[in-house]
Amino acid sequence: MMKIDVLTLFPGMFKAVLGESILKRAIHSGKISVEIHNIRDYTKDKHKKADNRPFGGGCGMVLGIQPVFDAVCDVKKNNKRARVILMSPQGEVFTHDKACGFSREKGLIIISGHYEGIDERVKSLIDSEISIGDYVLTGGEIPAMAVIDAVTRLIPGVLGHSESNKDESFSNPGGLLEYPQYTRPAVFEKMKVPQVLLSGNHAAIKAWRRKESVQKTMDKRPDIIRDIKQIEI
Repeated sequence: MMKIDVLTLFPGMFKAVLGESILKRAIHSGKISVEIHNIRDYTKDKHKKADNRPFGGGCGMVLGIQPVFDAVCDVKKNNKRARVILMSPQGEVFTHDKACGFSREKGLIIISGHYEGIDERVKSLIDSEISIGDYVLTGGEIPAMAVIDAVTRLIPGVLGHSESNKDESFSNPGGLLEYPQYTRPAVFEKMKVPQVLLSGNHAAIKAWRRKESVQKTMDKRPDIIRDIKQIEI
């Protein structure tokens, strides 16, 4: 079972996400365990403040070292082999490959950053600093949810079908985008499903899907084509 601990200033944000769909089923089936920890519970400030003014001046407040440091050390007692991840716009961009790597960990401790940043000394406890993109959000809670979702679905037994994630965008061989998908009816408002998908010829369908996957990647995300051999059809 993958144990995931999340350190946050806003624990209530996670209730809906963890209580629905695949994440809910993964928790109920024992594939993952998720515990949310309020960073304010670890502060020694009588007003439960977890932030402070930055040395050297500047606008805004910074998440302090003491409550975060103590929270990580305490949580690690019950998640000893966990990888500690800080959600931060300064981190490495989160990718499918990173999600695969995280899914093989024994556990994760995810710190949701907030305010104008976090005391730099906290990073002495960090194994990975992760960003979900080149933009800034109000906090690290939504990025933490994205990591939990992406990692959980890669854990064996979480998805209903063992092949469910093999042909998806970024996860298929070569990391290409997924081919177009169609369902019933075969004709809707004069728009038809490609005939090859109705043929029952599995070799032809496979070849068509490969071609469409390559074309879609070249059209929409040529930046993710890692090797010219990937576009050979």
